[in-house]
Amino acid sequence: MYVEERMYLLQPGKAPEYFKNYEAEGMAVQLKHLPHMVGYYVTEVGPQNLVIHLWAYDDLNQREKCRAAMQADPAWQAYLPKVRPLIVSQDTRILKCAPFFLDRLKKMLAAAK
Repeated sequence: MYVEERMYLLQPGKAPEYFKNYEAEGMAVQLKHLPHMVGYYVTEVGPQNLVIHLWAYDDLNQREKCRAAMQADPAWQAYLPKVRPLIVSQDTRILKCAPFFLDRLKKMLAAAK
């Protein structure tokens, strides 16, 4: 199992606008296409204006298919122009689940359904 960590550095003071747009439009599209939202966070201590969200996938092929379907969705295409101007930079990491944590992650994801 893999977890994708996506980090967006926002323009100072733009987090409320970003979250408003995401909650109103972006989240529904992502939840429609991506299998497991592990978390959605904003930094409290450390680099400011940083939004971090985590998505779990069974494998990298599933990730590729899910993200391609989301990118092709007209609702996602309509959402992107609303948030892109708020983003300064983006960083993405793919994390492979440690063997001893795999069962715990699966239980967490099952409980969230």
